[in-house]
Amino acid sequence: MLRSVAVLALDQVAPFELGVLAEVFGTDRTADGFPAYRFQVCSPDGAPVRTSSGFHLTPHADLGPVDEADLVAIPAHGQGTTVPGPVLDALRRADARGAHLFSVCSGAFLLGEAGLLDDRECTTHWRYVDELQRRHPRARVRCNSLYVQDGRLLTSAGTAAGIDACLHLIRQEHGSATATRLARRMVVPPHRDGGQSQYVEAPIPKAPEAPTLEPVLEWLMGHLDRTITVEEVAARAGMAPRTFARRFRAETGTTPHDWLTNQRVLLARRLLEETPLSVEAVADQSGFGDAAALRHHFSRRVGATPHSYRTTFRDRAHSG
Repeated sequence: MLRSVAVLALDQVAPFELGVLAEVFGTDRTADGFPAYRFQVCSPDGAPVRTSSGFHLTPHADLGPVDEADLVAIPAHGQGTTVPGPVLDALRRADARGAHLFSVCSGAFLLGEAGLLDDRECTTHWRYVDELQRRHPRARVRCNSLYVQDGRLLTSAGTAAGIDACLHLIRQEHGSATATRLARRMVVPPHRDGGQSQYVEAPIPKAPEAPTLEPVLEWLMGHLDRTITVEEVAARAGMAPRTFARRFRAETGTTPHDWLTNQRVLLARRLLEETPLSVEAVADQSGFGDAAALRHHFSRRVGATPHSYRTTFRDRAHSG
């Protein structure tokens, strides 16, 4: 269970990405039932650092908290940032003792300099993925992901994708209900589908008279338990199936099938966390039809079987 967070701030730290980490982990919301964290921003010597926006930021501490934190987070930094040896050593020690490591945007380059991306899956902002791969050829860089988790290593793409990754970590550590409530407080979606490609290339423009798919998506969210075909949803949207599929990808960055599967997995997670329903009943209520289909899709997207996920989540809840 996450209880302490140390954020590394070096010269040219990006204030927005650091602010994302402060908003999620450094804001006290215990009065509203959210978990509390011991949150500390750390610079190499405890001295103020200059941000990429030109102003100076005074940290809480030097590198001391990095050696004890449950989560060590690295916001984006300028490409020319010099990383002191003690910072790289602190990152390696954190990894060796099993702490969570989390980079936002170009923060992944600091992890790479410490040798912590070798033979691991990772990502960064789409503008930097080629450079990250060039500098660290042993890293398995995924260029289209909003965030990637490889064991206790979590890396995110640019700027807002850091919010997605934070909510993913909250969901993993504290459950879907907490992550969804926090997303509502922050006025952001609890989960975004699709990858970075939807931001690299301009999406198909909507015709001025064409309505958004929002009503269709809302209808889908209310009918996850039933069998749904693309043809049925396209008819509801008043489009031919192929036109609907193109419009759907333009608006969501993914296919109707992938979007629907993601939403069903999220619903299954919530049911496994919050109800005593059997796996078969969860499969039925989340629209997978049977336990075998649920296990297949759940394991691929969550990295655990429904049964083991429920057991792990309840163990975390009891330990907290």
